[in-house]
Amino acid sequence: MEIKTYLNEQRQRVEKRLAELMLEPVGEFSSHIESMRYSLFVGGKRIRPVLCLAGAEAVDSSETVRENALPVACALECIHTYSLIHDDLPAMDNDDLRRGKPTNHTVFGEAAAILAGDGLLTYAFDLLSGPNSARIDDSIRIRIIQAIAHAAGPLGMVGGQSLDMIYEGAQVGYETLRSIHRSKTGALITASVLSGAMVAGATPDQETALAAYGKNVGLAFQIVDDLLDVEATTEELGKPAGSDVQSDKVTYPSLFGRETSRTMAREAVQEAITALDGFDAQADPLRALAQFIVDRKK
Repeated sequence: MEIKTYLNEQRQRVEKRLAELMLEPVGEFSSHIESMRYSLFVGGKRIRPVLCLAGAEAVDSSETVRENALPVACALECIHTYSLIHDDLPAMDNDDLRRGKPTNHTVFGEAAAILAGDGLLTYAFDLLSGPNSARIDDSIRIRIIQAIAHAAGPLGMVGGQSLDMIYEGAQVGYETLRSIHRSKTGALITASVLSGAMVAGATPDQETALAAYGKNVGLAFQIVDDLLDVEATTEELGKPAGSDVQSDKVTYPSLFGRETSRTMAREAVQEAITALDGFDAQADPLRALAQFIVDRKK
């Protein structure tokens, strides 16, 4: 499969649906909605929504399932974008560039950026629970909402970001590093794959296999992110290069060196692909996405 073609096609589907579902900047809340839209539509690879769509396709590739999964995919991108807005804030990573553009707080101000993130997070659950996803069975919708809320919350992404800040500048070992990134990065990636599979009616065994896939892809994604921070340029990344080193954060390269980290990423991708042994060719996009993640240059 040509993964770049697949990514581009799926990204376009997500962009189109996001444009249809996102609030318009009109009326008394127009400035707030404009700041939300700024970060949501400024660009990005849309990896998490694409993983959601590919997770659904691995179980059921019918057009009905593909359409039903799109609002879930869009909700995941809203959550991911909110996390980027907040990560960039002066009180957090204090970055002024994201996706090649000025960060939200440098354009709209810090207070407006905080509220834009809050708005995107809560709007995601509006998309998941409201009429836009009403074609999904209610019992499945509840499971999807719970899985995504858990992945995004205090025992997932938010908790991982908290640990990342607590241990900034500290000497920590591999177990702590793994815990930080399993929650900060891996949890939402895993939930993205699983939520798509749930839309498609995955069996418990399929969910278990896809959860293993998601955890390993999330690990590989974070290791590669750490490597790119020290190897790529700001222009290539669309965000400040070397920021982890400047913030004195513990990373895989800082603990293991670049080559060992690269080997760890490749091993995680292989474990992710092995977890899909019970799936047929419908899961090929997931297999190709795993390889793309470890091979990417930005």
